Amino acid sequence: MRTVKFPPRCVVQLFAALTFGMPNKAAAEGPQAGPPNIVVMLADDMGYGELQCLNPKRGRIPTPQLDAIAASGMIFTDAHSGSSVCTPTRYGLMTGRYAWRTRLQSGVLTGGESLIADDRLTLAKLLKQQGYHTAIVGKWHLGMLFDGKHIPGKVPVGSVVTHGPIDRGGFDEFHGFHHARQIETWIDNNEVMATIKPVDMLPRLTEAAVTYIDSRAKNDAPFFLYVPWSSPHSPVVPSPEWQGRSGLNAHADFVMQTDDSFGQVVAALKRNKQLDNTLIICSSDNGTSAPTSKMEQLQAKGHFPSGDLRGSKADIWDGGHRVPFLVSWPKVVQAGSECEGLVCLTDAIATVADVLNVKLPENSAEDSLSFLPALKRETDHHARTTVIHHSVAGYFSIRHNNWKLSLCPDSGGWTAPKPSAAKWAKRRADNQPLVQLIDMSADIGERNNLAKLQPKRVAELQTMLKIYVMLGRSNIGARQQNDAEIVIYKEPQARKKQAGQKLN
Repeated sequence: MRTVKFPPRCVVQLFAALTFGMPNKAAAEGPQAGPPNIVVMLADDMGYGELQCLNPKRGRIPTPQLDAIAASGMIFTDAHSGSSVCTPTRYGLMTGRYAWRTRLQSGVLTGGESLIADDRLTLAKLLKQQGYHTAIVGKWHLGMLFDGKHIPGKVPVGSVVTHGPIDRGGFDEFHGFHHARQIETWIDNNEVMATIKPVDMLPRLTEAAVTYIDSRAKNDAPFFLYVPWSSPHSPVVPSPEWQGRSGLNAHADFVMQTDDSFGQVVAALKRNKQLDNTLIICSSDNGTSAPTSKMEQLQAKGHFPSGDLRGSKADIWDGGHRVPFLVSWPKVVQAGSECEGLVCLTDAIATVADVLNVKLPENSAEDSLSFLPALKRETDHHARTTVIHHSVAGYFSIRHNNWKLSLCPDSGGWTAPKPSAAKWAKRRADNQPLVQLIDMSADIGERNNLAKLQPKRVAELQTMLKIYVMLGRSNIGARQQNDAEIVIYKEPQARKKQAGQKLN
């Protein structure tokens, strides 16, 4: 088996300098003339530990492009997706609102009406109001109708799309597909245009993203490009030229190819002289999928996709939702900087509004807080002190500063021990807690449950969660209504009642 050797930090910094230009060691002076272009790139099922820059000791997959993006700007080491699975995270990114405030209380959508209400402000709608041209290239996964119907499988070419990125997201352009089970369906704007092979999806998305950037080169209007990649989510289909490159397995090869796609977008920005005043955010929708990545196989070879975190995709543990979060903006963000403060993908819309000096309406972005002061290194105080987590099965967790309370005694997802009515009943009979209280500053692996020792802190965090649910928001503003009744405390159902249920 081929052994991969990783370059020292100085080589990564040199690679970043060649890509982005020489880093500005001093604090940035602030935005240059004109609003920045904004590019948000979102990997699919890429855990915190997949990136070399975040997991140098326990990572074995080369990610030179993402490492260069990190070196060119700021790494957020305590960033979280809004959920440990796909649809709810994407809803939060687009709207600045936790998806559990909607009808989606667990799992993901497989089609049908959009989760985004027709009158809901989105990141694209906000930017269009400010004169931006907006485009999405990639995976939508927020509901979609074809010729007015929900079609769960193959979609006929020529079908008209509604409840998609154009009419509900507010984008000017859409090129991509709905979700993984329809990865063979290629859509341009509001029409299904072709059937393609899954292995061709990532290269085609990459080409479309680069083409879009090239098309804006001679246009004075700023643009917003959202690129939710199809990978390394299943089907795990690296292109032939990437197969075997990692020396680990197909998932690792696909991570390497995804990393290269991130780099191609950055290269297009540089080639068109747009890089310096482009705000680039790179992240992932949730942790790595243990089944499709063959996580045990990877770990046996020395690669740990969740790094030192416990759990993976779908779980309430941090391996399910702590994600890579890199921000590059050469004119503003100091190269090689790092932020340890809490941040959530829901924060994108408040941050963009802050960048553009726009006041958000009271009934929008209810769970969004700006991290622009952190990017500009204006203060050591971080706006976000609390974040609410949600697992695939709908179990809640609340993190406040270093303390994390999970309202289940297990993973809340797919990792053993999984939620079980019988196991919960036994814990109750043995007078064992049905919650987990973790000091994340001392126990990042979430192994030492302090709930029995600190009942007062458990009660305080439970109260805090109830208040944020009741208020319909977790930032400052007028009280808002949730779209559905929120069940905070859940118990697993007997196994026979879950037969045949597929959550993702």
